[in-house]
Formats: sequence, C-alpha cells, structure tokens
Amino acid sequence: MDPTTAMYVAQGIHGLAYGMVLFLIASGLNVIFGMMGVLNLAHASFFMLSAYLGFQFVSLTGNFWMALLLAPVATAVCGVLMERFLLRKVHAFGHMGELILTVGVAQVLLAGVKGIWGSESLPLKMPPILEGQVFVAGLNYPIYRLFIIGLALVVMAIMALLLYQTRLGKIVRAAVSDAGMVNALGINIPLVFMVVFGIGIWMAGVAGVAIAPILTVFPGLADQVGMDAFIVVVTGGFGSLIGAFIVSIIFGLLSSYGIQFISQFAPVLIVGFMAIVLAIRPHGLFGAREG
Repeated sequence: MDPTTAMYVAQGIHGLAYGMVLFLIASGLNVIFGMMGVLNLAHASFFMLSAYLGFQFVSLTGNFWMALLLAPVATAVCGVLMERFLLRKVHAFGHMGELILTVGVAQVLLAGVKGIWGSESLPLKMPPILEGQVFVAGLNYPIYRLFIIGLALVVMAIMALLLYQTRLGKIVRAAVSDAGMVNALGINIPLVFMVVFGIGIWMAGVAGVAIAPILTVFPGLADQVGMDAFIVVVTGGFGSLIGAFIVSIIFGLLSSYGIQFISQFAPVLIVGFMAIVLAIRPHGLFGAREG
C-alpha cells in the first residue's frame, strides 16, 4: 500500500477511536436524558473524574485493567449519590433547577480534582500488551486505538442487551412511556431511574479511563471532549442511541481528517455539520418530532 493511502487509513482509525469515545460519553448522556428527561451538564465532569480515578488506581496498583474496571464503577457511585440526594430535591423546579444544580456540581468536581491532583497534566500509562502497533493487510495499526474501538462496541452491545433483552430494560422503557402506570404496578420508579442514571455515568467513566493514555489527565479534559459529546447528542437527536453512534463516527472522522489537512478550521467542521443538520432537521438526525 502506498504511503498516501496508508496515511488516510491511519487517520481514519484515529478518527474512529475518538468517535467511539464520543459515543460512550454521548450515549450515556442520551440514556439519562431520553429515559429520565434530565439534561445533566455535569456529565462531562464525571468523565474527567473517572480519568483521574483511573490515574489514581494505576498509581496505587500499577494495573491498568483494575483501573478500567474500578474507576468507572466508583464514578457511577458518585453519580448515583448526586441523583439520589441532589437531583431528586430539585425535580419540582423543572429543568432550570436541574441545569443549575448540575452546573454547580461540575464546578465542584473541577475544584475537587484541582485540589487533590493539581492542575498539571498527569500521564496514565497504557498496559504493555496494548503498546505499539499491529501489522495487518500492509498497514501498521495502533493497538491501543483498536482496543478503544473494540471496547466501545462491547459496551454498546451490553447496553443494547440490557435495554432490549432484559426485564430491567422492559421496565425502564415502560417507565419512560408511562411512569405512573408502572409505579401503580408496584415497581419502584425512583430506584429504576437511579440505576439508569448510574449506568449513564458508568459509560462516561469507561470513556474517561480509556482516553486518558492518549490525551493525558488534566482539568480541562471535560471541556475538551465534553462539548463535542453534547454536540453529538443535539445533532443525533435527544434520546437516540443510533443517532449518537452515527454522529459520533462522523465527528471523529471530521476531527481527525480536519486536524490533518486543515488544522486551523478543524473545530469549525463539527459545528458547521451540526448547523447544517439542525437547519434541515431541528430535532436532530434521529430525534423524534415534538407534538
């Protein structure tokens, strides 16, 4: 394969890896909004928190796999505590109360990580087995980026099975359609929504640990990736996992090829794509029309 083609393919892999990270964050946000109606502006901050917790677990144990397992779970527990003791208290104030609260939580998390770990970038070393490249079909592929793509696909499969093939998934989807009726059947709706919220935060946590060896861990991580994730949700359509998946891949490729060929205009590509989509379909590519 000639060098030009190899370069295009390599950039495509980088873009897919970044797109899969965006999907993990955006799909978690979509699960929370689509099933609970809560637009959690602290979502990206939990993504950042998980990256820091992953760094801490690796520092203590030297085991990346332990960090990938435990950090998202610990982050999800923090998210569940926020939902149980904070978000439930402001539901009566509608979306404005939820937005103000989650913005406040995001600021607290940012101040917390700076106070504990400082403001400097912290490297999180990937496991030796995922270092280097693998030679396939005449090309060298970065092993770690292939791992991120595979990890995101596994998480997506788990979510699909959980939501569409289990009793919990049926209860969750029924509660979204008619929470009052499900509650009348004796099912604890607040508990169900708390579990859904925890799952959404866990997905962001997985993304936080996965991307840390590439981007390093720093306080601006939430701003760097979080805004792209929110744009994915809006462009794909609120509540649509398919929309989040497709738009995440498109954004990942736009970002990768944009940085390679027109670096000064790369950030505009994503915003421009969103503007075009929303001008044609204000509810997003796969969002449902209101009314």
